[in-house]
Amino acid sequence: MKNLILASFALLGFATLKAQNVTLNVRLKPIQTLVVNNAQKTVNLDYVTKDDYANGVTSVNADHLSIYSTGGFQVKVKSANAALQSGGKNIQSNTIQIKASAGSEAVNGAQYAQNVQLSPNETTLVSSSNGGVDKKINIEYKGAGANTYLDNYIAGQDPTVYTTELTYTIISQ
Repeated sequence: MKNLILASFALLGFATLKAQNVTLNVRLKPIQTLVVNNAQKTVNLDYVTKDDYANGVTSVNADHLSIYSTGGFQVKVKSANAALQSGGKNIQSNTIQIKASAGSEAVNGAQYAQNVQLSPNETTLVSSSNGGVDKKINIEYKGAGANTYLDNYIAGQDPTVYTTELTYTIISQ
């Protein structure tokens, strides 16, 4: 029995404990979402008076865009067409300007573009090195003044409507 106990201690003495390591990675993937305010999916620039034709008209859309971004981002806009058409006539999209500004939940440190001419090429409206959750961006649309659209009304239409689709995108930076 004494030999058995000595043999047990000998075996236990030879057994060694080894530490085990585990590598833990926290892997962050970029997430960006951009949502247009559902109540503002259609924006109208209504020319009703001669002052509207002379001075242009604006449509201010408070909290028009809502963004979520896990880091820095850019918001871009583009028009589906270089010209808005109706009945064989057209209005050049670059006669319409877009201005971005901080909404009710502003993005810290963001830069907002002023008076961006609408174009079929993507143009940066907002740039930020910080991310954010449910941050809001105001967008103001401005149609041309100086009687630019004076000869674009088509008789018998009330109103004559020129339309294009705008696409807003958000990308990480």
